[in-house]
Amino acid sequence: MATSKQTTALPLGEIDRPLLLLYTILVVVGWLMIYAATYESASPLGFFDLGHTAGKQLLFILLCFTMIFVIMMVNWSFWRTFALIIYIISMLIMPGTIFFGREINGANAWYQIGGFSIQPSELAKFGTCLAMAGYLSSTGVNLREWSSRLVAFGIFLLPVLIVVLQHDVGSALVFFSFMLVLYREGLASIWYSLGFGAVAMVILGLLYEPPYVVAALILVLTFQLISRFRDRTRIWWAVWFACIPLLIWWKTIFLWLLNLLHKDPLQFPNPALWVLIPFGLLFLATFLPNYLRKNNLVQSQLRTWALLLGLSAGLIFGANFACYTLLAPHQQQRIKIWLNPAEASANARGAAYNLLHSQMAIGSGGFFGKGYLNGNMTKLKYVPKQSTDYIFCTVGEEQGFIGVVAIIVLFTLLLYRITLLAERQRSNFSRIYAYGVVGIIFTHFIVNVGMTMNVFPTIGIPLPFISYGGSSLIGFSLMIGVLLKLDSNRNLA
Repeated sequence: MATSKQTTALPLGEIDRPLLLLYTILVVVGWLMIYAATYESASPLGFFDLGHTAGKQLLFILLCFTMIFVIMMVNWSFWRTFALIIYIISMLIMPGTIFFGREINGANAWYQIGGFSIQPSELAKFGTCLAMAGYLSSTGVNLREWSSRLVAFGIFLLPVLIVVLQHDVGSALVFFSFMLVLYREGLASIWYSLGFGAVAMVILGLLYEPPYVVAALILVLTFQLISRFRDRTRIWWAVWFACIPLLIWWKTIFLWLLNLLHKDPLQFPNPALWVLIPFGLLFLATFLPNYLRKNNLVQSQLRTWALLLGLSAGLIFGANFACYTLLAPHQQQRIKIWLNPAEASANARGAAYNLLHSQMAIGSGGFFGKGYLNGNMTKLKYVPKQSTDYIFCTVGEEQGFIGVVAIIVLFTLLLYRITLLAERQRSNFSRIYAYGVVGIIFTHFIVNVGMTMNVFPTIGIPLPFISYGGSSLIGFSLMIGVLLKLDSNRNLA
């Protein structure tokens, strides 16, 4: 009976006070920055008005503190028992926005209810945290087995698919933070090498013409293949080195060949594609002699190399096509500016407007800042979305370098504290859940701050606890509240 009372009572003495304090400080700082970003001297008490941004956020803050109190009253085992059900409900709610939702900045990711907008993908992050923790802590789950890996990948890739259909690419990328959880739970490091390699291929495919990138990859692979030859290596090395200038000056050489053959260049609108013919022949000429040695070990390795080359080529061409064909023009410009910052000044009134003015706002704050409510660029609305995606600019302008460092320190302490809590859990479910929370908050923080300085492209995700948004604040507060509850009962699991 004593144990039952302990699990249902509100264990105020067991709540992790440092985490609760950090959460409270960030929420309060966030509200102050939202008030500053939307301040109007004509209505200084606008935070009492629900039609005002600061007033709405204050209502959400009170709701979140009430919600955390209720969470602390609920039995801790509730979250483990109903993890899958909460995940399924969050997945069922999300697709409705595609057909019945409100479109904001090209994304159909919100439901409009009265004067409030609800973004279900923010709540889905919490549901995915629970589902991932519930599955990975289940008996018989082993990430060394394909069946377990496929289910784990499916848990976070399902919301990614739905969010992509909502045209909300930024939120979709956040779900890949669950790879941190899988790494902590034993997923082989080769998956992360492949992941970073895939990202590199995507970026190269966006920076350069895809055929040249694939041709360069073939050169790298044929270097390895030629080194395996047993004889006539000098001839092959001469061919290999001759291909380097062929790659560099391909367009000139190709036009010269067309002129020699009396062919009209207009019949070949994309000369870069033709570079794949000589380099493809080079690959086959070096691949087949090695493969036909009939050594099973060698053949298995060569098949792996060929598969990786094919996948890399698919990523390179696919990324280029998706970015410069499927994305909206303003999204294409954002990516171009990220990859080539020199284009920002040439597009100062277009896609680079937010970026340039956010950098100006942060830089104008100097060391100590202009003072609270004294930010000129903030008051004159030079930076759009300054209370949401670009709230960090308000901090930089009004609080200066000191304020920026303070925010970074607060988030660092928060992430460090959650990591400590994760490692002291006796329950696998609680530990995995905590790492899920760390991954999501870290991704939001690093990307939001990074995109204000062009370290990352502008993809429109909020700064946790700081940016305006009821859905975001509720989602992150749910994560923190449940973590506090699980940690307060860590000795009972």
